Amino acid sequence: MSYTAYPSLRNRTVFISGGSSGIGAELVRAFAAQGSRVAFCGTKPDGADALIAELCAQGATELLYEACDVRDIAALQALMERVATRWGAIQVLVNNAGRDDRHSLDELTPDYWDNCLAINLRHQVFATQSVARQLQAAGLAGSIINMGSISWMRGRPNLIGYAASKAAISGMTRSLARELGAAAIRVNALLPGAIVTERQTQLWRNDDEDRKFIELQCLKYRLDSSHVARSTLFLASDDSDGITGQNLIVDAGLAQVSVAG
Repeated sequence: MSYTAYPSLRNRTVFISGGSSGIGAELVRAFAAQGSRVAFCGTKPDGADALIAELCAQGATELLYEACDVRDIAALQALMERVATRWGAIQVLVNNAGRDDRHSLDELTPDYWDNCLAINLRHQVFATQSVARQLQAAGLAGSIINMGSISWMRGRPNLIGYAASKAAISGMTRSLARELGAAAIRVNALLPGAIVTERQTQLWRNDDEDRKFIELQCLKYRLDSSHVARSTLFLASDDSDGITGQNLIVDAGLAQVSVAG
């Protein structure tokens, strides 16, 4: 099956956090296939090396990976500056890094809470700050996509810190869209539903869980990382240049059914 090619993404500098595994790795594949210059960070060098080898074998040439823990804001912003020095201002930023670790209210400590927000929320703000400065200095338009989640819409238990972070991303996106719009910088959030990834499969996925999700979804098949990646490409491209401050839900109708039910 073939999907849309976006000429506006060719040779455009893209930065993806959390790109060495899961949805992030699929995002790297998707932008590389569009001919973008793709820089990404993550904490799994082995996964990144395998991904780069895979894409180079397919003809990709402009790829850059550096290990970086997004909780280290200084290191993250320094990496983004190196990317801009190499390829020019980052015109597409995908704030993807995050972890949906399970935790009950009783288990929470202040340190755990702060760490959860650092992994899932804080870095998105400061990565956006870095890219906005680059774009404004260069006089370029840009697209920022913040990876949210429908978890807060569904009220999922044992995900208090994660859900709080993802709800905050939706609010942050609206404010940033207003603040950066005059500079032609678009800011949108993409909210995935139940996405099949290697991590989900290893930790929680089974036939019973698949049946439960499919029963709740409007569309009766499981979604995978490619569904998220294709929607991200649209928000990154000039084809969506009239869209900002929005929450694009990619969940096969799961949130609609859960809220209604």
